[in-house]
Amino acid sequence: MPRRRTTRGAARTPLAQESDVLICGASFAGLAVARQLAGSGARVLILDRYEIGERQTSACAAPTEWLDAMGVGASIRQTFGELVVHTPHMTTRMRLPFTFSTFDYGELCAGLFEQTDAEFATAKVDGRDGRVVHTDRGDLSAELVVDAMGWKRVLAPAGDGYQPPDAPLSRGLEVHPGGGSGDLEIWIDRSYVPAGYGWSFPARDEVRVGVGSFDPRFHVKEPTVRLAEDLERDPVRYQGNWIPHKLRPAAADSVFFAGDSAGHCLPLTAEGIRTAFYFGIACGAEIRRVVEGETTRDEALRRYAAFSAGHRWKFEAMLRTQRLVPRVPPRLLALALRGMSTDAFVSWSFGHYFEIAPPSYAREHAPPPAGREALRAAA
Repeated sequence: MPRRRTTRGAARTPLAQESDVLICGASFAGLAVARQLAGSGARVLILDRYEIGERQTSACAAPTEWLDAMGVGASIRQTFGELVVHTPHMTTRMRLPFTFSTFDYGELCAGLFEQTDAEFATAKVDGRDGRVVHTDRGDLSAELVVDAMGWKRVLAPAGDGYQPPDAPLSRGLEVHPGGGSGDLEIWIDRSYVPAGYGWSFPARDEVRVGVGSFDPRFHVKEPTVRLAEDLERDPVRYQGNWIPHKLRPAAADSVFFAGDSAGHCLPLTAEGIRTAFYFGIACGAEIRRVVEGETTRDEALRRYAAFSAGHRWKFEAMLRTQRLVPRVPPRLLALALRGMSTDAFVSWSFGHYFEIAPPSYAREHAPPPAGREALRAAA
């Protein structure tokens, strides 16, 4: 389990910062929002119950081009141009039209924060009343509030939340044994999980082995351990999370929601990092327009909500596929995967998949270079 580095006891003093923008959550989405506001002149405060980069929240793999576009290429641990897919009846190797990279979570988060000029404080956010956000270090308020804290949607209006297992959530767990491998691999094998998949994502000096279940009622510890042991890896250093697989409103009751709190995680693949960047940038761009006097908060909320909702059909199409795959007989699924492994089909299908949240969006909406380095220079 990760060791907490956050302040405790007498050092955990009440917060007193005044801010224009309050971002709750310091992972992929929250940091992307803050990065977009660098140099805007806004007083931005980021809150998280953990220190930045302290608690890894996923298998930490994303398209290499997205990591480069976000200025965090230095966090990359290993890069892959192929995907190996295993089923009980066949194994196929797909040559990808773009590369995926595993990365170091702490380094990536630190690299994103370095590009902001925001303040950061550790605090547990408990909820809100209107513009007042309640934390374990006191109440805070801001005109512009972002919930980027994950699937619990802590700042949502009353009655808007839900709890597993009766919720559109997938369950994921992985272990982090030492060692190495040259292959990015997934398993579509019902002996491990009836509906879902297993994975092995190498990251230079460790391999991230896990199992994800689309059915939140199906526990994944035993199959995760079994997959690791089948791969002759030690099941050590556990990390798990709930993964949303249904899009939710990206604005509600004067709060912006980004990342998992808005369901910005792609069904079927459970890929949520590049979408957290993508929607985080969109959220930050709208908030920046408010800060710079180009629009009102209500108009920014409306535009951001419409932007997110405009992707609904893509998310719903992938959700339908997620529900279909477990119903396909294993031998038929193996035949289908063999047919879909041709370079032409992989290039077409992954190309369309990539366009759901393309890295060109990050470059087109890049904020002015004004992060913590600029702050130090000004001082």
